[in-house]
Amino acid sequence: MDKGAKIYVAGHRGMVGSAIARRLGSAGYTNMLTRTHAELDLTHQESVTQFLARERPDYIFIAAARVGGIHANNTARAEFIYQNLMIEANIVHAAWQAGVQRLLFLGSSCIYPRDCPQPIKEEYLLTGPLEQTNEPYAIAKIAGIKLCENYNRQFGTQYASAMPTNLYGPNDNYDLNSSHVLPALIRKAHEAKLRGAQELVVWGSGKPMREFLFVDDMADACVFLMERGVKEGLFNVGTGEDVTIFDVAQTVMSVVGFKGSIVFDASKPDGTPRKLLSVERMRGLGWQASTSLRDGIAKSYADFLARPAG
Repeated sequence: MDKGAKIYVAGHRGMVGSAIARRLGSAGYTNMLTRTHAELDLTHQESVTQFLARERPDYIFIAAARVGGIHANNTARAEFIYQNLMIEANIVHAAWQAGVQRLLFLGSSCIYPRDCPQPIKEEYLLTGPLEQTNEPYAIAKIAGIKLCENYNRQFGTQYASAMPTNLYGPNDNYDLNSSHVLPALIRKAHEAKLRGAQELVVWGSGKPMREFLFVDDMADACVFLMERGVKEGLFNVGTGEDVTIFDVAQTVMSVVGFKGSIVFDASKPDGTPRKLLSVERMRGLGWQASTSLRDGIAKSYADFLARPAG
């Protein structure tokens, strides 16, 4: 990419979008295009069409999305499928109308079947039933992948898709009603330490296996794919290693300095038993993650501490 190319980062205030903006800035890209939700509602087709027709960026990163953990996904099912479908459909279609040739759509590892062979390869998409707790979100993200794939096929665009594993890091969501597991554990452990509690209550059995990727590594992978000139296709982005929820809870407790014990609430859902991505395709291109889980959690905890109370 030319350093002066106009680059639109959709969702630049979110965890992933802000990391992509940081990565672009550190790499010397000087013409970044952003809009807040108040300035541009991405679920409104006419607004998105007019915006991209006027601005005509050279590259687009679609990091905007309605996201959340098991509780949020399972209770706001209609909002998750509707808002994500609208965001991606509006941007992809308007990008094509505006003549934007290069675009990277960001999804999630939940697009893959619940009981997938491990590690999960890109070709396992649509080979089995999805995890029910996040099926609406997963279906929306699968639709985004297929939008890119079929606009490429029909119109010759160069729209690729990157599917990260579980992300965490600076600018994460620590609201216990809507957060993912790792930021929720950070907040719970911190508050338990402040209360002088003896126990940390964790949802589920602690047995599911999860792979975690520091968000700045994800941003680096996204910019890498654009700079590499990848024209199309689906790319898993992860570390290639996973841990149990019990193990990650212990690591969080160690970083936070909470000395109590873990108690698992088996009445709460576990979600998918295991989600380990095959990252051979990205490694074959020459990219791999560089941040260890403990280092990433330490950086995330520092980010949490730096936030206003509440």
